[in-house]
Amino acid sequence: MEPVCFDEVIDRRNTNSIKFDFAAEEGLPADVLPLWVADMDFRAPQAVLDTLRRRVEHGIFGYSDVKADYYEALASWFLRRHGWRTQPEWLVKTPGVVFALAMAVRALTDPGDAVLFQPPVYYPFADVIRRNGRRIVENQLLYRDGAYEIDFADFERKISEEHVKLFLLCSPHNPVCRVWTRGELRRIGEICRKHCVIVVSDEIHCDFAFPEHPHTVFLAANPELSGQAIVCTAPSKTFNLAGLQTSNIWVPDRELRARFTAEIGRCGYSELNALGLAACQTAYSSGEAWLDECRAYLRGNLNFLRGFLNARLPQIRLVEPEGTYFAWLDCSGLGLDTRALDDLIVNRAKLWLDAGHLFGKGGDGFQRVVLACPRATLAEALARLERAAGAPS
Repeated sequence: MEPVCFDEVIDRRNTNSIKFDFAAEEGLPADVLPLWVADMDFRAPQAVLDTLRRRVEHGIFGYSDVKADYYEALASWFLRRHGWRTQPEWLVKTPGVVFALAMAVRALTDPGDAVLFQPPVYYPFADVIRRNGRRIVENQLLYRDGAYEIDFADFERKISEEHVKLFLLCSPHNPVCRVWTRGELRRIGEICRKHCVIVVSDEIHCDFAFPEHPHTVFLAANPELSGQAIVCTAPSKTFNLAGLQTSNIWVPDRELRARFTAEIGRCGYSELNALGLAACQTAYSSGEAWLDECRAYLRGNLNFLRGFLNARLPQIRLVEPEGTYFAWLDCSGLGLDTRALDDLIVNRAKLWLDAGHLFGKGGDGFQRVVLACPRATLAEALARLERAAGAPS
């Protein structure tokens, strides 16, 4: 198999890419360089492209489902890569993890119930709670000495005092790039079990945990919580398949699964995208070598970013990631308030990043950068940032 050229710059403009084609609609300059939305600027694995090509040449795209070999591809992946043994009856397929989070909120809580999450965190967490009429409760992560940790005292106090019914866990955490340890996950599980809180664990970035910080599936750390936990996974980040809208949600408990699937039914959703299902199965069965090469390339991008900041932009601090393909940058050393920092990034550096304040409490003064791009793109973005940070305002 020929090695993948992750250095290739592929022109994504004029493809209706949210990342590249909608700056004007968002009120941004047309010439911004986008490193914001969490998809990759790399082609999907060749095996996936070949599968999709065969399906397209067949020419019929009717209602589709999957056979046992779909589950077997997934089960083998999670056992081999993460040491987690699944069962076929646990699997519920959805068009996305955010959709699954919303369905869990609707199915497992009532209007006005409290749902907890840990900001700064992926902003759809707040959206699926608020838009469904539930009450947001926040357990803000502690940022100490350049690293993040869970405030467990506040976590349990909020659960108890606010009568929390559901906890949305981000694992690995987006955007702060923590990979929670087995011990941390065990402690979360013990508190949630004590207070009868259902845990919905978003593990969409699990395949990008660094070897020195291995990912632990929440239910692998807490098998005794199988009656009150859901694990959300997808090939979308791992293999750059987000637009094919296929996610795999694992719900071991029969009663919980019935409530979850009933809510999906009430929303009128049934069969998934035929091409997405085919791509997902192929990715998990034949995409491992591609992913390993991709992870190595991303680690090179991270090293490049770290070296650049240390040598040329020391006022911007990299929060050392333990996983994901993000960089979470502490820009407080620039001495700018939120509005001025946004102006520097967008209007002076001509970059489209995700501003930290979008992720909620604790996000002010930070920027999230997606590293899943050719190194030349990253180098150009950093050069723009250096020129803007060094120029008079």
